[in-house]
Amino acid sequence: MKHLTGLYGLPASSLEELLDLSARYRAGLLRESGTFDPVLANRRIALVFFENSTRTRFSFELAARNLGAGTLSFTAAASSVTKGETLSDTIRNLEAMKVDAFVLRHPSSGAADFVASITGRPVINAGDGTHEHPTQALLDILTLREYFGRIAGLRVMILGDILHSRVARSNIFGLKTLGAEIAVCGPATLLPGRIDGLGVKVFTSIDEAISWADAAIVLRLQLERATGGYIPSLQEYSSSYGLTDEKLDRLRKHLPVLHPGPINREIEISNHVADRIQPPGYSSSMLMEQVTNGVAVRMAVLHRLMDGR
Repeated sequence: MKHLTGLYGLPASSLEELLDLSARYRAGLLRESGTFDPVLANRRIALVFFENSTRTRFSFELAARNLGAGTLSFTAAASSVTKGETLSDTIRNLEAMKVDAFVLRHPSSGAADFVASITGRPVINAGDGTHEHPTQALLDILTLREYFGRIAGLRVMILGDILHSRVARSNIFGLKTLGAEIAVCGPATLLPGRIDGLGVKVFTSIDEAISWADAAIVLRLQLERATGGYIPSLQEYSSSYGLTDEKLDRLRKHLPVLHPGPINREIEISNHVADRIQPPGYSSSMLMEQVTNGVAVRMAVLHRLMDGR
């Protein structure tokens, strides 16, 4: 595996290898010493972000440093992109500076595959348009595997704006490959056409989806699209599809809850559901476990693609 531009088509053996290595790094992160073998010493990784990011950017930076690598941070607003420089010219210039790998986030779907086609360096997709976000899905899958001890046979409900979500697509591909059952739930206007062609169940009733599911991945409602006719109002969306204590209590259904962040609190998820770490209650928030697992997964991906041993 030279690049990681998506989880579509990645075999189960490769996913399991990455998850097993991630689990070992997760155990290391939880130790007090937190020291690791510098397998990427003297390597340089370019973090090429054309969109804003907190968790993904910082976790990649920490992952690289934990493995002994240095990072170069690129932001489009502070680069020659503002002067008209193309993506291919940006990559080729960084490559000429002897960068060893690229972590790319870009607003255009397919950007990561394009960069992989023009460089000999490993390319890791940190989210491209509405296409894929493979490391986010891997950390979600790792979080579920740590909680349940397995992935095969789990029923995972993905709730919210499926239409615009790269996270949903990567999770569908990865979880299904490992044997999970997947359902999506949201208003019809935020579900892609023919989504059932991906082999997932489709719910428009959140009560039915909760009753079916073993775990929930709640997606961010993309507020920049809220006035584009996809939903009547934020209040109506929250009332119908927001994951709240009241909905879980009514169904007496316990769910571990994941969210890729950032959270729109009291819109797609209530404060109590987002923050509840332990019972009592009918949910367990896995959000902070996801953040820790994000560092572990990105360490595993960098190690796997760059170590060469």
